Amino acid sequence: MPMQRVEGENKGKAVLYALSTCGWCKKTRMLLEDLNVEYSYIYVDLLEGEEREEIVEQMKEWNSQLSFPTLVINDEETIIGFDEEGIKEAFQ
Repeated sequence: MPMQRVEGENKGKAVLYALSTCGWCKKTRMLLEDLNVEYSYIYVDLLEGEEREEIVEQMKEWNSQLSFPTLVINDEETIIGFDEEGIKEAFQ
């Protein structure tokens, strides 16, 4: 399962690591869409085998606790959990 892309305004590279069953992940996606942010996301829980291992290793670079949601902005800033103010600030 490759990254899914959501159209919006390009406000920098935004990648969301999420779980398909996570309410906070859904709230994060909804907020990004409300802010009209273009972003990519992947549901880690729907991956299997090597694909899952590869994504988990990528995610560990940004969040060693592997908690969700994990939002990576421009490969330099990480927002862990649903942080409405932090996300709004990052995409102003």
